[in-house]
Amino acid sequence: MSGPTILLSAGEASSDMYAARLADALRQRTGAQFFGMGGPRMAAAGVELIADYHEVAVVGIAEVLHKVPSVVRVQRRLAREAVRRRANLAILVDSPGTHLGVARRLKNGGVPVGYFIGPQVWAWRPGRVRVVKRLVKHMVVIFPFEEKIYRDAGVPADFVGHPLADVVHPSMTRAEFAARHGLDAARHIVALLPGSRRNEIAQNYPTVVGACAQLAHELAGSGGVQFVHAAAPGLDAELFASHERQADVKVTRVQGEVYDALTAADCAIVASGTATVEAAMLGTPMVVVYRVAPLTAWILRRMVRTPYFSMVNLIAGRRVVPERIQDDFTAGTVAADVRRLLESRDAAEEMNRGLAEVKQRLGSGGAIERAAEMFARML
Repeated sequence: MSGPTILLSAGEASSDMYAARLADALRQRTGAQFFGMGGPRMAAAGVELIADYHEVAVVGIAEVLHKVPSVVRVQRRLAREAVRRRANLAILVDSPGTHLGVARRLKNGGVPVGYFIGPQVWAWRPGRVRVVKRLVKHMVVIFPFEEKIYRDAGVPADFVGHPLADVVHPSMTRAEFAARHGLDAARHIVALLPGSRRNEIAQNYPTVVGACAQLAHELAGSGGVQFVHAAAPGLDAELFASHERQADVKVTRVQGEVYDALTAADCAIVASGTATVEAAMLGTPMVVVYRVAPLTAWILRRMVRTPYFSMVNLIAGRRVVPERIQDDFTAGTVAADVRRLLESRDAAEEMNRGLAEVKQRLGSGGAIERAAEMFARML
């Protein structure tokens, strides 16, 4: 007897990683066959991809407008295939801008929906929780404060911990990383994580390298500073190199070594998103940065309901890391924040205490296994 058929859908790189691990865990429990949307990790996990997440992945409100026709096509394709294959369950991972439309079509087609890593209704667009209640049978969340928010709104929800707790571990020491990439372990190392999408890079990286150039000049007399760019997969190196040449700053680029780069770093400049949680779990002091198109920023100022932008500060419930967002994100402000963390042991130690608190709140591991148990019960 064959196992159940499950639609599994992820809309960007980190979700692709989580969904791939979830597919493995669910297959062990149920013998399920998977199809859906994702990327290379899901494909390697044996998920039949009928859509690539790059078709829908974009950040921002104004930026997403040109993607709308592609998103609608993907939504229809996923729902149509789920009905045609008589899927026993659909599991949607993050990306509510795409996935709530999929959920609506699936409900009309009679396919039950589970959701992993739900819409951030606590941050903005709180009305979405009513949509979730209507369309989603069970919500599995990764931040501790989300469970109560969803349950209070009448959505069955469970907190399982953060999936990164199982995977965020370095494979080498600072000395080994420095030797591997021709760096001096005795000098300051600053890691750069400017984002994983092209529009993020365009908005963030020029200012990041501007800050690096300023730091290189200001710290030249005290031994200097080295910059390491932990690059996301699938992005052309020239996308970054042109900005580095313009700023006249040397940056060592590595791929597939994000956790080693963060562990080796004295400080990191990190685009707001999943990477900030990874840095927190590794105890790396950081400055969080982000910029979106002006129209998107104007809209968000009127919609965002939280006092912080970075997940680190939201989880802590207080300002643990500096946030340089939009107009406050300049080469000068970022360089000043980094220099303070490099030169003040007290500042770095205070931040490390806050990061340890955040790590503890995210759980000690096993989130994917717990999520798999919940989705298996839905079958």
